[in-house]
Amino acid sequence: MPIALPGLASGLDSAALIESLMQVEAVPQQLLQRQATKTNTFVAALQGLNTRVAASAESSAEIAKPGALRAFTAQSSNDSVTAVTTSAAGAGSLDFTVESTAARHTLVTDAVSEWDTTEFSITAADGTSTAITADSTSLDDVVTAINASGAGVTAVKIPTGDGAHRLQLSAAATGAQGAFTLGDSATGSTITSAGADAAITLWAGTAAEQRVTSATNTFEGLMPGVDVTVSAVSAAPVTLSVARDAEAAVRTAESLVASVNSVLSYIRTNSKVSTGSDGSTAAGILTGDSAVRSAQQRMSDAVVRPVDGRSPSEIGISVTRDGALTFDQEKFSAALAADPAGVEATVAQLASRINGVAADLSDRYDGQITQRITGQEGLANRLTDQVEAWDDRLANRRATLERTYAALEVQMQSLNSQMDYLSSQLASLPQAASSRSNS
Repeated sequence: MPIALPGLASGLDSAALIESLMQVEAVPQQLLQRQATKTNTFVAALQGLNTRVAASAESSAEIAKPGALRAFTAQSSNDSVTAVTTSAAGAGSLDFTVESTAARHTLVTDAVSEWDTTEFSITAADGTSTAITADSTSLDDVVTAINASGAGVTAVKIPTGDGAHRLQLSAAATGAQGAFTLGDSATGSTITSAGADAAITLWAGTAAEQRVTSATNTFEGLMPGVDVTVSAVSAAPVTLSVARDAEAAVRTAESLVASVNSVLSYIRTNSKVSTGSDGSTAAGILTGDSAVRSAQQRMSDAVVRPVDGRSPSEIGISVTRDGALTFDQEKFSAALAADPAGVEATVAQLASRINGVAADLSDRYDGQITQRITGQEGLANRLTDQVEAWDDRLANRRATLERTYAALEVQMQSLNSQMDYLSSQLASLPQAASSRSNS
């Protein structure tokens, strides 16, 4: 009788057997895939770290500049007077009156339907004359010619009714130097606004009285590092007071500490070893990496190491047991009030050290973290190539197994056919022997 196994000719479930064998064959590829995934995750974590380190390098570079903590604020006794300060400013106050604000020179021509000539001129306050030639006497061509002349004057056509228009000519800049006259044309004009400088008087009514003018409403450097803008006349004295902005200095120093803390916190979070409910442990993606440990140590040391023999903790910057940095605003403010120059120098040196370390770690070409990322990206690419190579290898192996089991099915079919034949022959033997005996 034939072999009796479930299935086709062979009695074997060859598809299931092949699938089981392929699962075993695919184990090396799966290991490579897991390693590639882990490597890519590691690269992403390093890139996140590098982004934070680069941000710290950028912010610390600004804070390391001279005067980064020299923040000042200006207050005016009149809302029509405002001021902007720079790090070059100093504490102090100034009294002045606002005589006038800057005006733009403007004139309007008589109402005409067309210009009286194609060639005319505009003469500036300093006597410079600009010859203007229009394509025709049409007002549109005249406007175009004026605006393209470079005379520092802009023109616009204003309708007055009955097809007539006036041309309004305005100086490009305010101030007395913006005044101009229209020449070589018989068209009449009226000055609607005379160009004038803004003017203020310092120490009005005293022997030290001094008049200061500006072509604009802004008086640059009226006090060292202070630009003052006026918007209205004020006969009453205006007091402008400039004082150190301690809060801004605190925010600047705090931002420096925060930028480093962002790096250190990221490393701690991604290097933490966690314990599961079943007692198993899982290491963070950055755990144990030497480049990361080095970056953590160098960034921390850049902040906590003494500056000129003095600990940063004296100005409120210290480190906790878990490696985090803390910033004490009150302590920093007190130190700044007691020794502004000393605190500024300390923060500048800290920022310079942080910038040096952060820039070295995150440099886009040869930074320590950058090189680590580049190396791991190369490994991830090689692993990906190996995984793809295994796709072809497994496909070939599956094809081989399918051919082998197909051949087995054919062979088993042949054997079953032979067995059927032999069984039928054996079954006929007793009948043949009985027939000869009876005869």
